Amino acid sequence: MTEASPIRRVAVRGADADALAGTGVAVVDLAAADAVLAVGEEALEAAALSGPSVPLLPVEIAGSFHGIERGQISDAATALQAGNYRLVTHPVLDIGVGGERVGRAVFDTALVTTEPARISEYSLSTDGQELLEVRADGIVVATSFGSRGYNSAAGGPLLAPGAGLSVVPIAPFTTRADNWVVPGPLEVAVERNEGTVSLFADEEDLGEIDPHEPVRVSVGGEFDCVSPVFD
Repeated sequence: MTEASPIRRVAVRGADADALAGTGVAVVDLAAADAVLAVGEEALEAAALSGPSVPLLPVEIAGSFHGIERGQISDAATALQAGNYRLVTHPVLDIGVGGERVGRAVFDTALVTTEPARISEYSLSTDGQELLEVRADGIVVATSFGSRGYNSAAGGPLLAPGAGLSVVPIAPFTTRADNWVVPGPLEVAVERNEGTVSLFADEEDLGEIDPHEPVRVSVGGEFDCVSPVFD
């Protein structure tokens, strides 16, 4: 492992500074920080979308294998101060409709048929080529960071950073629905709907999507995460 610069000054988001008490790491303002300790999904999302100038250390991200648990903070602080860590880059999604960006996502974006017991028909295209058309409750596009969440629950693969974007139908009306891993950009569209279809970005409702109105998903940014190497 290439020797990394020690991290001794950390800004904290999503929790009070007591999380680092007694570790030897100084809690400072963001402008003076070597890294950001982001505790919880909301803190991580806000920090990642702000275009951080320093790497993030995710803590207590439910189900994620990118980050640490709160009980590991002391050991992580020791590793960071010794320069024992790797930097891992994750993408941020840009979500566009009608040529305009309507949202951004750190974990995933999804089109979901809103009404219970209703399904719609969705298509996936990239580089002008249609890869998938399926009747389902919805379709989810996940990043490497979000691949452990809704994507995994819907039967999608776990993604290593840099592997691409996972596209998975939600409760497809078939026994053999394809899942795809694509580099992006890509387009997801509602080909036929039997109920209202809503667009979500990291669980934020961005509104309804009309049939044949493609949703364009692309990698519009990135952020670095610190991955401590424990002895």
